[in-house]
Amino acid sequence: MRKKTISYGDKKNIVGYPGVIPALTLALAAISACGGRLPEGAEAVLSRIKAPVFRAVDYPAVDYGAVADGVFDCRGAINAAITVCSDEGGGRVVLPEGKVFCKGSINLKSNVNLCVPAGCELIFSPDPLDYLPAEPTVWEGTELFNYSSFIRAYHCTNVAISGGGIVNGNAKEGFARMRPQRSALQDTLRQMGIDLVPVRERYFGASSIMPPNMIEPFGCKNVLIEDISITDSPYWVIHPLFCDNVTVRGVNIDSWNLNNDGCDPEYCTDVLIENCVFNTRDDAIAIKAGRDQDAWRIGQKTSGIVIRNCEFSSRCNGLCIGSEMAAGVENVYMYDVHVSSCHSAIYFKSNLDRGGFIRNVWVDGIVVDSVRTAFIRFENNYHGGRGGFHPTMFENFRISNVRGGKSNECGFYAIGVEGYPIRNVRLENVELDSCRTAYTLVNAEDIEFRNVRINGQLLPLVPEYTDASQLRTD
Repeated sequence: MRKKTISYGDKKNIVGYPGVIPALTLALAAISACGGRLPEGAEAVLSRIKAPVFRAVDYPAVDYGAVADGVFDCRGAINAAITVCSDEGGGRVVLPEGKVFCKGSINLKSNVNLCVPAGCELIFSPDPLDYLPAEPTVWEGTELFNYSSFIRAYHCTNVAISGGGIVNGNAKEGFARMRPQRSALQDTLRQMGIDLVPVRERYFGASSIMPPNMIEPFGCKNVLIEDISITDSPYWVIHPLFCDNVTVRGVNIDSWNLNNDGCDPEYCTDVLIENCVFNTRDDAIAIKAGRDQDAWRIGQKTSGIVIRNCEFSSRCNGLCIGSEMAAGVENVYMYDVHVSSCHSAIYFKSNLDRGGFIRNVWVDGIVVDSVRTAFIRFENNYHGGRGGFHPTMFENFRISNVRGGKSNECGFYAIGVEGYPIRNVRLENVELDSCRTAYTLVNAEDIEFRNVRINGQLLPLVPEYTDASQLRTD
């Protein structure tokens, strides 16, 4: 396969096969920032994350009636094999090679590893009615009953999806045709969240135009998603929800439907995302923690996220936190990542309805080819809001050893709220070759530029702040 070459500083690094960046290719960047060691917080998170282990017993889906001809509905056979496997103490449910068609959701159970082996393509039905009855989930940060996700695990312990094969959501002819954004139904759901309508009354069945997420472990402990390729997702691709101890490793996502985020941990603790390739129409990784009043009611922050050795190419953003982050996001560590193209490479977003906080974020060893808007972006009024005034607290960010090619707009963009500044942000050893505006800072404080070069110019340690009246309002 063709190898790719990217640059870091004045060095050229061969980063291996397309997509996956081996740990050593950008290690010099991390070493220069932290003496060869990660921050203690990252080391603590990694020490807690353990991939689940399963019994060495296989349950072939063909023994339960699966036929890999791309036509026969294998859903019943797969779910039957999962039930027996779980009841007998666990193991691997192994799909056959060939095209395995599934007319509806697969429901994982405790101690089951769903193996989609190399040579197998698991293909889901495009008919939305096959994903009823509605199941409890969270859609864009608000709880409800909606279409079931395609592969679902509900309050399970020790679950996995692995094997080297392909998971095909087949959504382009079904869910991907739905247009929920700015619809009356979307507005109804969000108002239910604001009004704290009981979740059991937020039932959206066959009339829903809100697509489900593709892979969604809900309320699970010890989750592994490893060595699979995913394509044609209905909405967000991997959505760990209310989970603890999650590993997403060696996953290749190539999905370009609307709102196809790659991986969105939400209300989760201790998540490792590594050695993955994200080619997505929306954010590559977006870390979430619920929306507005609904999230404040739940009160479960997202904490302890490690992202490393990944490749991002996105129509939207690379690493993103928010905008659904109202219960708070903290202790996020991202390093050794290559971003080929996106809107903003490193993006923290909220608005005045959210409240909550984004804090304690460490980013190191990032190479970015080009971005269409801001290289590094902090935004506290993302897409406006619904008229609330609950500013988000942004504080304690360390962004170092980041190398960029071109930004069409701004190098560093940070817009806080008067009285609620974006605080304590340090950029160190950051270089961007070309952009229109070096930086824009409004309602921000304790910002430091240590060896930051944009457009070939060394920026001052303490930057000047921008007069808000000079900002465009169109």
